[in-house]
Amino acid sequence: MIDFRLNVRSGVSPYMQLVQQVKQALRLGLLSVGDQLPTVKEVVARLAINPNTVLKAYRELEHEGLVVPRPGLGTFVSRTLVDHSLPAHEPLRQELLQWLSNAEKAGLDAESIEALLLTSFRDFLERPK
Repeated sequence: MIDFRLNVRSGVSPYMQLVQQVKQALRLGLLSVGDQLPTVKEVVARLAINPNTVLKAYRELEHEGLVVPRPGLGTFVSRTLVDHSLPAHEPLRQELLQWLSNAEKAGLDAESIEALLLTSFRDFLERPK
């Protein structure tokens, strides 16, 4: 089951953070077809957010064909986003964890590491191909 988290400093709306977290879990194979998402009540209790926020996120995921609600039972994954690159994820994740450890040893705090990652990722996406 997915464990939602909200980052109030991200500038991303809470409902969109929930949508993004489900999509990330689907891409990484952490959620599979048939898995149940936490109930609205569970998410509200854990994150202290408005139930309508959770409902909006779940409706967005349903609109995208990723989940299906089953009245009285909950919301279930109906499609995955896993692709052929999944086997490459773990070695790359380990390399990234090592890089993060090196950044921490170099004296960077969490905000500096995040800024460096984000700007580097943007530069990568904007590079000439």
